[in-house]
Amino acid sequence: MEQIQETAVKRLCKTQNSITVNGMLPGPTLEVQNGDTLEIEVINKARYNATIHWHGVRQIRTGWADGPEFVTQCPIRPGGSYTYRFTIQGQEGTLWWHAHSSWLRSTVYGALIIRPREGEAYPFPKPKRETTIMLGEWWNANPIDVVREATRTGAAPNNSDAFTINGQPGDLYKCSSQDTTLVPIDAGETNLLRVINAALNQPLFFTVANHKLTVVGADASYTKPFTTSVIMLGPGQTTDVLIKGDQPPARYYMAARAYQSAQNAPFDNTTTTAILEYKYAPCPAKKGINGPKPIMPALPAYNDTNTVTAFSQSFRSLRKAEVPIVIDENLFFTIGLGLNNCPPNFPSCRCQGPNGTRFTASMNNVSFVLPQNFSLLQAYQQSIPGVFTTDFPGTPPLQFDYTGNISRSLYQPIPGTRLYKLKYGSRVQIVLQDTSIVTPENHPIHLHGYDFYIIAEGFGNFNPKTDTSKFNLVDPPLRNTVAVPVNGWAVIRFVADNPGVWIMHCHLDVHITWGLAMAFLVENGIGELQTLQAPPPDLPLPIC
Repeated sequence: MEQIQETAVKRLCKTQNSITVNGMLPGPTLEVQNGDTLEIEVINKARYNATIHWHGVRQIRTGWADGPEFVTQCPIRPGGSYTYRFTIQGQEGTLWWHAHSSWLRSTVYGALIIRPREGEAYPFPKPKRETTIMLGEWWNANPIDVVREATRTGAAPNNSDAFTINGQPGDLYKCSSQDTTLVPIDAGETNLLRVINAALNQPLFFTVANHKLTVVGADASYTKPFTTSVIMLGPGQTTDVLIKGDQPPARYYMAARAYQSAQNAPFDNTTTTAILEYKYAPCPAKKGINGPKPIMPALPAYNDTNTVTAFSQSFRSLRKAEVPIVIDENLFFTIGLGLNNCPPNFPSCRCQGPNGTRFTASMNNVSFVLPQNFSLLQAYQQSIPGVFTTDFPGTPPLQFDYTGNISRSLYQPIPGTRLYKLKYGSRVQIVLQDTSIVTPENHPIHLHGYDFYIIAEGFGNFNPKTDTSKFNLVDPPLRNTVAVPVNGWAVIRFVADNPGVWIMHCHLDVHITWGLAMAFLVENGIGELQTLQAPPPDLPLPIC
């Protein structure tokens, strides 16, 4: 059972009431095996509407359990409850769960660890111990108030005040060193770190002083092992790494800080730390006092896109991949920001974006608007008219130099709740193209209900004549979230074998708020195994 509740939490010298699960930050870790069926009752004792999303779980035929508010369900209202029922099918590694309603996920999140089936082993030497490293983001304010204020003013929301590792900011922040996360290691052993970026709005670099990291998995799919000194995760992404206790016994900082690809945009430039502590390391006399200070790692520059590119291009699936070769749906989606002109009835205090505008965002010039009464899946399943249309454009309505100097006339997208329909079993390719409208940026794009192969990525405008030669159709990585390069593009492929309504959105929550999303409506196939299950009896009711 998970209970969403208000809890007094003290961070950065200040106590505030935060929304948590079971009074914990991060929330409880769920440890399951591939093949397990889960039933999780979520009780909402908080004052906000809430839902829980099981990030990266395929949810085959169980779209009602996916969790995004007004996409697959109406929210669980204060005092209400809902039981999420789903089966883990063919997935192993690290996923996570989080709220999918407003900005609640800033504190409502936890790990979802999927081990191999009984009698099966990891495809790498069994680690001595496993540690989950959840990277988070903390505001000295109520995050719901932060996003509501930004929505009111049309400006960018206030930046966070800290990043956290397993809920703690670490030694480099005030009033924090007594609670810094400690990660034990013994000399000679190999441990598995399950790193999750649960931050709300910031891609993050992560590194450990004097230690190499061997990547063995990401987003609950195994990878060919490769070794690096630093990893980068967009919000939503997970990376499994092996770390060896091969350094002199001491205390070493693990550290994470921003990868900031948007130029001239303010961001949280602080650094969160935890301590990797060898068993026989010299003890600090008192916690953090007089003892030897842990060794600090070097971190990449905030805007080090070269390091990000080298890292992301190192990923390969462990085994030969079943990439769709023949494509039925060849889609091209621009992704990026925008600026809406100030509506004539708005006072200037509500148009505090650049030059008196309001920030917005879109895919293919459509700024996604969530329904307010019914969920998309309910509206589809019950044929409720007027909730959505199925005319989302498969290509940009206007072609332009996506990463060049862009005319201000293209800054204002059209709001709409428009879905793209896919026949069951169709083989889909999507080019995700960043634009330089307002500013180019690395966007972590997450697709619900599916894993997809990232067959290529690059910079500039995608060129179908020349860039197809870069496609890896042999062993591309299988992910649920792709970090689309700043001022660049990524190409993904998947087979639409899971009926339902599945949102695809930027996992920087500020961008979802602005409309950087769309949804696929995948039709039922033939027979029960290709058909969405009936909605559960306790599905939250529409808000009429």
